[in-house]
Order: sequence, then C-alpha cells, then structure tokens
Amino acid sequence: MRSTVSGYSALSKAHKFSAAGLVTAAGAAALTFALVPQAQAADAHSVGVKTVSLSAQEFGVTQDAELAKAADAAAGQAQVKAAAAVKAEAKAKADAAAKAKADRERASRSEARKPMKPATKPAPAKPAAKPAPVKKAYADNLDGWINESLDILRAKGIPASYDGIKRNIMRESTGNPQAINDWDVNAVNGVPSKGLLQIIDPTFKAYHVEGTSWDIYDPVANITASCNYAADKYGSMDNVNSAY
Repeated sequence: MRSTVSGYSALSKAHKFSAAGLVTAAGAAALTFALVPQAQAADAHSVGVKTVSLSAQEFGVTQDAELAKAADAAAGQAQVKAAAAVKAEAKAKADAAAKAKADRERASRSEARKPMKPATKPAPAKPAAKPAPVKKAYADNLDGWINESLDILRAKGIPASYDGIKRNIMRESTGNPQAINDWDVNAVNGVPSKGLLQIIDPTFKAYHVEGTSWDIYDPVANITASCNYAADKYGSMDNVNSAY
C-alpha cells in the first residue's frame, strides 16, 4: 500500500528515496509540534509538509538529470564504437587494396625477371614429294626394243642411232632375239654368238649395262651391251657394217 501526502499524487518508483526523506521529515515535524503550543502546531505541520514536498521534487529532478546524463553517455559511447567500427572497416579495406597492389607489382617484377625464351623457328617446309616417274611404255617388238635400248644408251652417254642399230640387227639375226650361231669360229671355240646382235657370252658380261637384264637373249639387254662394246671398239654401232 502506497503512502500519500495531501495535495500530491502517489510517488513514482523513481521517487522512493524522496518518500524515505518524507518520513524522516514527518518525524521532525512531530517533534516540533510537541514543543510548540497547540495553536502553532498546525502551522508547523503545514510548513513541514511543504518543505518535505519541495525536497522530494528537487530530488526527482536531480535523479532525472542523472538518468539523462547516463543515457547521453551511453549514446556517446555507442557513437564512438560505431565510428571506431567504420574506421576499422575502412582501414581493413585500405590494407587489402594495398596488399593486392603490392602482390600485382611483385608478380609484375617477377615476370619481368624471367629470361626471354628464344623464338621458335618454324620447321622448314618439306619439299613436295616428287611424283614417281611414269615408266615409258614400249612396244614388245623390234621397234620397241630398239627405242627402249636407245633411251638407256642416252642416259649412260653411249652413242648410237636407231638406223645404225636396226641395220646391224637385220644383218646379224634378221630380228630374231633367240638366234644363235653354232657354226662359226666362236661356236667352234665353245662360245657361240647369241641374240639380236650376235654377241658372245664373255663380251656380253664385260659390256653389260646396269639396269638391263643379265639374260643374253633379252632383246634390250643384248642391244645395249652390243652398242656399248661397239662404241668402245669402233666409236659407235653406226660405224659397224660387218661382223664385229
């Protein structure tokens, strides 16, 4: 149950200390009332109450001022903390930016110190492969045999002509690549003349031209070896007009 004083409302929680003061003051007033005459007691009581009431009001104002001051102090501290937090965040961002810049500069210097790699020379272009030579076709007859032999002789630098070769072939074998002489002196000596130009085995082997067959009856090989022998002995098959 709350204590009340005439002319004032019930005291708030903040004025508990004022109420305690009021009780003390009331005791003092009672003591005064006992010491003065009865007529003066009522005035003394009134004065005491007013005095106590003024002291309670002043105490309440002082308490409110202290509370406001404490609130302002707390608000100030909060502002200081907020400002410190903003400052710390700004510093952290600045430090991060400075570190990133330093890292970039360090990486740039490191890259600059790397030795330059020599430029790689492109591999030389490979020459285009030469197409395989097309083998010339020759007729499988006397005309074809003479022309094929002439191409080989020209490649080897051995002189001869179509007419000189054909003329001697017709005299020696009449164009028969399997012709053989088994009655002349060579035959008597065991080395008969053979083939289109009637050449003996030892002469064929000695004047054989590379790239031709080793068969003495082969038409091209027989013509080529015989022309090589005639060129060595007579200057050319064109200069042969009889047995040679």
